[in-house]
Amino acid sequence: MNDPTHFIRTPRDERRVGRPPQWSRVAVAGALFLVLGLFVPFSVHSESFPRRTPVVRAVESVGPAVVNIGTIIRERVRPGFPFSGDDFFRDFFPDFFAREYTRTSLGSGVIINGREGHIITNHHVVSRAAEIKVTTADQEEFEARILGTDPRSDLAVLKIDPKEPLPEIPMGDSEDLMIGETVIAIGNPFGLSHTVTTGVVSALDRTVRSGDMVYRHFIQTDASINPGNSGGPLLNINGSLIGINTAIYQKAQGIGFAIPVNKAKRIVQELIRAGEVRCPWLGVEIQELTEDLAGKFAFPSDREGVLVSGVMEGSPAMETGIQRGDILIRVGRDVVASLSDYRGALAEYAPGNRVALEVFRGGETRKLEAELVPFPLDLALRLVEQRMGIIVEDASRRLLRKYGIRKAVAIRNVRPNYEAARIGLEPGDLILKVNEMETPDMEAFKKAISRYHQLPSLTLFVRRGTNIYSLTLPF
Repeated sequence: MNDPTHFIRTPRDERRVGRPPQWSRVAVAGALFLVLGLFVPFSVHSESFPRRTPVVRAVESVGPAVVNIGTIIRERVRPGFPFSGDDFFRDFFPDFFAREYTRTSLGSGVIINGREGHIITNHHVVSRAAEIKVTTADQEEFEARILGTDPRSDLAVLKIDPKEPLPEIPMGDSEDLMIGETVIAIGNPFGLSHTVTTGVVSALDRTVRSGDMVYRHFIQTDASINPGNSGGPLLNINGSLIGINTAIYQKAQGIGFAIPVNKAKRIVQELIRAGEVRCPWLGVEIQELTEDLAGKFAFPSDREGVLVSGVMEGSPAMETGIQRGDILIRVGRDVVASLSDYRGALAEYAPGNRVALEVFRGGETRKLEAELVPFPLDLALRLVEQRMGIIVEDASRRLLRKYGIRKAVAIRNVRPNYEAARIGLEPGDLILKVNEMETPDMEAFKKAISRYHQLPSLTLFVRRGTNIYSLTLPF
């Protein structure tokens, strides 16, 4: 009786308390049905969503054409010698004081011709390699050799010798890219082979500076591109190659760059054909346009351009009608506001290409078109004298005997008021290399100037006595 829950039940109460009423049983059944209805259909429908998405299909299709590139780089280092007169000892015992170090580097590449074994990668992946090893997706290894490299575009072509044709990548079109469209990057970041990342096209026509190099018209993406991705493919959603990834810009996360495939096609053709990209030649001398000069030529102050200070005889510029005193406004699709802009815009083309030009003359803008040709070797020596103030020749017999060598290029004269004279270059100095190209004779020297004539500066490796100096001069 003390139980507070106890009470006297009437027959009606027995009916209410002793057994669940009909509506409760219905509610419970409905709840169970609802719960089962939530879970059972979900498990059924989850299997109906397609897992083989366009990204999966693209990776499955193209993945076998992506390769891992391993390089071995050997560096010979001469440590400091603690005693005076160490040059004497180094001359007589060079191997005693030199040490060779070996290091490895990883990158990516993509097969563009499976029958011939042609692979695209980045110039910076293989430029200093003593040995190159290519590993395919099925772990088959090949020794590779370089067919050609182009530092201006950061592209290189490798050659391997497969017994059977290898998978190759389908080429796309980088001219119709849309900002926001899905892209896929495949590579070997940090040695993790065949890593896939996705993103979108963030921007087009990007200009990127890395060290002394300026790269134009890059594709910008937010797909992760890290060291090791360099040289790998950037794909569209259909699995077509639209760019070659390059990990040259590491100052920010979430920003990657790729060389457009249409540009890569032109350069790769040249590298396969000749082992190098011949520099196109227009045949004009350019100088910066100052405010005073712009005023003299009545050039609008709100526009940009460079002044044509000279037109070379028989050049494409002369044939197309460019004149001294014209203001060059545009080369192709690039506005040229400086000497570096002009050189960079021209570097986008190869000999034989036709290029649209815009010049300002007599108060109006004129549109012209020129067919670019290879740089004439006969102009190389004149260009070196005009831009650097250096006159070169084959080394004399006396110099050859002095250095104990069979042939070399020597400086015959250095003109005053040039940087070469200011830093102390003298007649009798030997020029061993221009940038990366050795110059044992005048023909090699001319070819080096031809290759690098559009660069703003050249690095000369100069020998005087027992010393070799690396000197960078404006060009």
